[in-house]
This record gives sequence, C-alpha cells and structure tokens, in this order.
Amino acid sequence: MTNEFRLIGLTGGIGSGKSTVAGLIARRGVPVLDADVLAREAVEPGRPAFAEIARVWPGVVAPDGHIDRKRLGAIVFADPAARARLEAILHPQIAALARGRAADLARAGHRLAFYEASLLVETGRYRELDGLVVVDAPDEQRIARVAARSGLTADEVRARIAAQLPMADKRRVATHVIENDGDLASLDAKVATMLKALG
Repeated sequence: MTNEFRLIGLTGGIGSGKSTVAGLIARRGVPVLDADVLAREAVEPGRPAFAEIARVWPGVVAPDGHIDRKRLGAIVFADPAARARLEAILHPQIAALARGRAADLARAGHRLAFYEASLLVETGRYRELDGLVVVDAPDEQRIARVAARSGLTADEVRARIAAQLPMADKRRVATHVIENDGDLASLDAKVATMLKALG
C-alpha cells in the first residue's frame, strides 16, 4: 500500500464484537472490507476455490450447486487437518480479492480502510497491513453472544473458542486494542478514539 492509503486489519475472537466495531467504523464513513463476504464470493460456483472444495469434500455441494457452508463448517471445526486444508484453499483467494478491493478504494480517493477478518494473526496476513485493531471481550460475554445468535450450545461455542488462537497472542501484535466490555455507546466512543488516533 502507498503512504497515502492505509489498510488496517480488524480482528478478534468469535463473539468479541469485531463485526459490531466494523459497523461503527463504517457508520463513520470509513470503508470496511469483510473477509466473510469475500470468502462467500471466493466459493461461488465457477471460482477456483469452489472447484477445489467440491473435489476434496464433494458432500458439501448443496442441491442448488452452491457450497453448503454450514455442512462444511461442521466438518472443518471437528477436524483440525480439514480446517487447515480449507484455509490453505481459501486464504490466498480471499487475500487476492481483498487486495483488489483495497486498490479500488485507493483509486477512489479513500485514505483509510479496514479489513475485517478472523484469522489475520494466524495466517500472518496482519504483517502485510498498515496496523492491526484487536477487539476483545470477557469469555463469558463472548459465549453468551455467540450462543444467542447461532443456536450453538455454550459447550459448542467454547470448542470454537478453543480452536482459535488465544486472544493474548492477538493482543500481543495489535497496534490498537478495543475492550468490548460495556454498552454500545461505550464501544462507539472507543471506536471514535481509535479512529482519531489513526488520523
């Protein structure tokens, strides 16, 4: 990236509130690229990642010809080797899409944007960015949030948390940490402070 345009990573653990932070950033007029949206695009029929996933796990192709993301998620969350294989297929494709979108934003005159992704630290991708914001929250709040929105049990949420890199490791490489331990107004104020610090 050039000095005129900065792409800042935005990450956190499951249920930490990074998507809420992303929404608050976007409401202030700063673009946010969402890796989950790019991941859905990457697995559309006709894309290289779709063909590779269909070859490795033919059972996850739904009757409508698309990837059944829930079925694929059940496989990879239960098997670390399968998860690593999926990440090896998807991450280069998602990164390429993100680079293209960031270049579009820079050409459009934006000077700052965020890239929201769960695995920026795990993949080392944060090193390619111009900073890293980590959103964190107490474990019990994270478990309650995810259980409420997903229908997963508390134990299933704990298993997903355990499958992720510890938050301490993410915090260690952050340029900014946002503690999401209060209400929405408190979180919005923290986002405003962070954006002001980024200039």
